[in-house]
Amino acid sequence: MKLKRVLPFAKELLKTAAKPGDIVIDATIGNGHDTVYLAEIVGPTGHVFGYDIQAEAITNTTQLLKENGVENQVTLFHKSHSQIGETIPSHYHGQIAGAMFNLGYLPGGNKEIVTKAESTITAIEQLLTILKREGVMVLVIYHGHDEGKKERDAILNYVKTLDQKKAHVLQYQFLNQKNDPPFIIAIEKR
Repeated sequence: MKLKRVLPFAKELLKTAAKPGDIVIDATIGNGHDTVYLAEIVGPTGHVFGYDIQAEAITNTTQLLKENGVENQVTLFHKSHSQIGETIPSHYHGQIAGAMFNLGYLPGGNKEIVTKAESTITAIEQLLTILKREGVMVLVIYHGHDEGKKERDAILNYVKTLDQKKAHVLQYQFLNQKNDPPFIIAIEKR
């Protein structure tokens, strides 16, 4: 297949935005795979700030970071991504190169605990103020469950209202796949 699948394309977008030494955010750490990926992109001179409301996600990610030898370049917050603006040190505001969201529920975890549109939109708004120019946030939207559909609709409605002079918004998805496949919303700050 020549077209990139959703997750590899999401990673490619972040790799074009973030370089060694940069500061990035994993807004939904889950089991830590994207956190490790981001830590590898920014290298030992960069830093990753990661967020999740579930203790299980913090535990899983901490273990994976240690296994990959990147734990010293990551700070984890057992908090909602809606608290990004108040937890990222102010001296990094305007320097954040990228952010990653995997919306939905923790793979292998409690499917009743899901991301919600209100907190995700709050996080997007905060990131738009602290991203650097040409910083990119990538949201992978999993909408194969009722709450996911609500979050999808609210996010799509919100991002369509963003001023094109302040941000570019991209939607990337396969239209002929069954079972509500995930898709990407990417936002680049202008």
